Amino acid sequence: MSDVEGARAHGSDEAEVLERQRYLEEKGLSIEWLKRDSYPGGSVKGNIENYLGTARVPVGLAGPLLIEGAHARGSFDIPLATTEGSLVASYNRGMRVIRESGGCRAAVFSDHMQRAPMFRFDSLEGARRFTDWLRENRSALEASASKTTKHGRLTDIDTYNLGRNVYVRFGFHTGDAAGQNMVNAATYQVCLDIRESYPGADEIESFNLSSKFCTDKKYSRVNVLKSRGKKVTAEVDIPAAVLEDRLRTSPDIVCEHMLNGNLSAIYAGCVSNGFHAANGLAALFIACGNDPANVAESHADLLDVRASAAGLYVAATLPSLIVGTVGGGTGLPTQSECLGILGCRGAGNALKFAEICTGVVLAGEISLIGAIASEEWAGAHEALGRNRPGEAG
Repeated sequence: MSDVEGARAHGSDEAEVLERQRYLEEKGLSIEWLKRDSYPGGSVKGNIENYLGTARVPVGLAGPLLIEGAHARGSFDIPLATTEGSLVASYNRGMRVIRESGGCRAAVFSDHMQRAPMFRFDSLEGARRFTDWLRENRSALEASASKTTKHGRLTDIDTYNLGRNVYVRFGFHTGDAAGQNMVNAATYQVCLDIRESYPGADEIESFNLSSKFCTDKKYSRVNVLKSRGKKVTAEVDIPAAVLEDRLRTSPDIVCEHMLNGNLSAIYAGCVSNGFHAANGLAALFIACGNDPANVAESHADLLDVRASAAGLYVAATLPSLIVGTVGGGTGLPTQSECLGILGCRGAGNALKFAEICTGVVLAGEISLIGAIASEEWAGAHEALGRNRPGEAG
C-alpha cells in the first residue's frame, strides 16, 4: 500500500479504519495509543475524514463556578481539556474567589453569526445603486435566506463600501449551533437570488462568497465592535478580605498592575487588555466538542477592573464568542458527556453555555491577576506546570 488514498481513505467504517491503521503499522510506526478505545467509525461521520483513532487530552475538573446569569444559574462543575500544567489549578482558584464573593453575574448582549460576501462593480455608481437596492429589499433577502434552513434567521444586513467593492455582512440567528455551515448555505442562496433579481446584475464584475470581512477564524476589530457569535459579559464584586485571603493582594495593588498593563498592551499593539482568555476557552472547547479554531475570534477579551466600595470589581466581556451545543463535535461521546456535566447538552442550551464560558474566562483572569500582583505566578508554574524531559512517568 503506497499512500493514504490507497487505504480507502475517505470512509469511516470499521474495515476502512483498520486498513488505515495497518497502513501506518506496515511502515513500522507505533500507533498503539491512537488505536486504543477509538470511537466506532460510524460515530465520527461528518466530524472527520480518513479516521484513524483518537488523540487523548487529559480532562481536569474545576469549580464549582457559581453564576447568576439570564440563562446559566447555579453552581457548575467545569471540565477543562488541556496539557498545560497549572491551568486547571489556576481556573479552580479563580472560581473559588468568585464563589466566596457571592458568585458572578452574566448577560448575553447579542447573538448572531456573520458571513460577508463581496460584490465588485464596474463603476462607483453601480456600487452605490446596489447598496441602495439592498436597503430597499431586505424582506426579499430574508425570504431567500429561509430557503436553506429552518433554524437560521437573517437578522442583520450591514454594507461597507470600498470604492467599487461592496462588502455585505449578513448576520443570522443560528439557534443552538455555532452556525458557520448554516450561514454559508443561507448566504450563498441569498447571493444566488440577488444575482437573479438585482436589475444591475450585469454590472457585477466579480463575486466572492466569503471575503475576509467576516474574518472567519481570525481576530478583527470589526468583530469586536459588531460582534460575531455572541457578545457576553460576566462580572463579580470581590470583597477586599477575599482578595487578601485567596490572592494575597489588595485592590490598590491590582489596580496599579492593571493601569500599567493597559498602557503596555497599547504600546505592544495587543488585541485586547485581557490576560489569557484563550487558555480557558481552548480547554473548554476541546472538552465540549466546540471548534478550537474559533478561539482565534473568541479570545478577544475586554477586561474592566476597578476599585469598588466592597473591594474590587472585575468584568470580562467576550465580544465575539462562537459556541454551540448542537452540531459539530458536540454529539461525540466524551464531548457530549462534558456538555452533560455542565447541563448544556443539546438544544436550548447555547446561551447558557456562552454565559458559563464567559464566567470561566472571568475566573481565569482573576486568578492570573492575583498571581501576577502577588508575585506568585512563576512559582506556581514551576511547581505545577513544568514537565521536564524524563520526569513523566
